[in-house]
Amino acid sequence: MAGTLVANTINTDTGIFTTNNAYLGIAKAWVNFAGSASPTINGSFNISSVTQSSTGFYVVNFTTAMANSTYAVVGSVSPNSGASQMVTTIFSVSGSNYQAPTTSSFAVETDVPPGTRATATANCYAVFSS
Repeated sequence: MAGTLVANTINTDTGIFTTNNAYLGIAKAWVNFAGSASPTINGSFNISSVTQSSTGFYVVNFTTAMANSTYAVVGSVSPNSGASQMVTTIFSVSGSNYQAPTTSSFAVETDVPPGTRATATANCYAVFSS
């Protein structure tokens, strides 16, 4: 017998429904933020905050932690007004700002080639994990 289940809220204390990630293959978190000394989150899911450590270097914090630190992050940036192109490095390794991915956050760096850190107008990242 086929039917339709309609629910406004599903509550559970344990399991995959506690993070709203009951389906495999969907983003476990995503964020769109404007780069600056005080980043502005334009939209997000499972992101509590974004902080700038130094120009072009950001730490993105999860609301609900990932199960492990071996997740995949994909992203893109829009150039600022002074750059014709920009690149983003996820889990940045340049300088003293290196931060390995953790279950609670990941780091990104935005640069104008060939490697000058700069602020990107728009920063978009999605996180995929099992």
